[in-house]
Amino acid sequence: MTWEQLAAATLARQFAEGRPPVTDVAGVAGLLGRTGPVQAQTARSPFLGLAARARGVTLDLVTAAYEEGAVVRGSSLRGTVHTSTSGDHVLLDVATRLGQRTRFERELQLDAAPVERVWEATEAFARDAWRTADELLEHLGSWLAEHDPGARPRLGTTASPSLGYGHGGLVRRPLSGGWEGQGRPGYRAARAVLGDGHLRDVALADPQGSLVALVRRHLTCSGPASRRDLAWWSGVGLRAVDAALAAVPDLVTTTAPDGQQVHDLPGLPTGEGSSPAEVVPGVRLLPEFDALMCAYEPAARVRFVDLEHHGVLAGRANGLLLAPLLVDGRITGHWRAEGSGPRRRCVVTWFAGTRRPTRAEVEEQLDRVATAYPLTWTGLEIVRG
Repeated sequence: MTWEQLAAATLARQFAEGRPPVTDVAGVAGLLGRTGPVQAQTARSPFLGLAARARGVTLDLVTAAYEEGAVVRGSSLRGTVHTSTSGDHVLLDVATRLGQRTRFERELQLDAAPVERVWEATEAFARDAWRTADELLEHLGSWLAEHDPGARPRLGTTASPSLGYGHGGLVRRPLSGGWEGQGRPGYRAARAVLGDGHLRDVALADPQGSLVALVRRHLTCSGPASRRDLAWWSGVGLRAVDAALAAVPDLVTTTAPDGQQVHDLPGLPTGEGSSPAEVVPGVRLLPEFDALMCAYEPAARVRFVDLEHHGVLAGRANGLLLAPLLVDGRITGHWRAEGSGPRRRCVVTWFAGTRRPTRAEVEEQLDRVATAYPLTWTGLEIVRG
């Protein structure tokens, strides 16, 4: 397959033409289920990513989906914040326990207690109330002192707070402000929010089966993908990914231009016979951690963006990305809401040598953004970068 064919196949799943407008909470959850978990260090990313993929996505509907538990937010894949459906969260939980286990063992330097007991104790502490990151870290230190006094945890570093909250058994919510903001988070056991049976029966009782299900989910939403794409996205090692792929009986495998084998499932949209521009014509304003970037290892993102341009988007401090500009199915620039507060000016930057987006195309997308995220646009500038 060419990069263009791979891009068309993914775009046909992420941006299905004729997708009905979102009208209720079930529609929000259904859309997120079709497009997959959204990386959400920036709380706005799920709001903007969903709005780019279907009409009708509003701030109120996405907020209601969070409040009703139809979608949840938690620290999961690669230890980063993700928003997913409640059903997908149980699969992310398994991948997080597999992918983050070595890090927890290294940082906690446990002596007698297995890391599973540490996670269970954290979940028990956060079962009946929302806990802050400081409370979780303090509890972790106290619990280790009592139950594993020989442990030598590294709890004084800048990364140590995540040892309290950074595993898949917790979900989070803002303790102040709305779901679209960066308010102080609180954490609670996913079992308490989703129900005991939801986690125990579907995920923890069968980790291998759950990892296979997660691989199938990723291919459904963002395939075709290579083993390296799956490992990068999930945070799980290649050996575990290979075992999961081997357990998928109907796997369809072909070769990408870089020589990597890419895998898919039968019966999914492929965009066959169409170019990326025909699958997703016009402009989309994507969030910083959109799936078109984060569902693949960096080198394989060439299906959507030139590597030179990828360096501009991803060359930020602290792992942050610029918000991508999608034009005719290819990432050809970036955009930002300039200023502070609810009144902002939008600046769209398109890369030299690519098609300049028209003002009308961008303005139509700005209307979508303003419906899903609380901004009032005061101006628009389109510049070449």
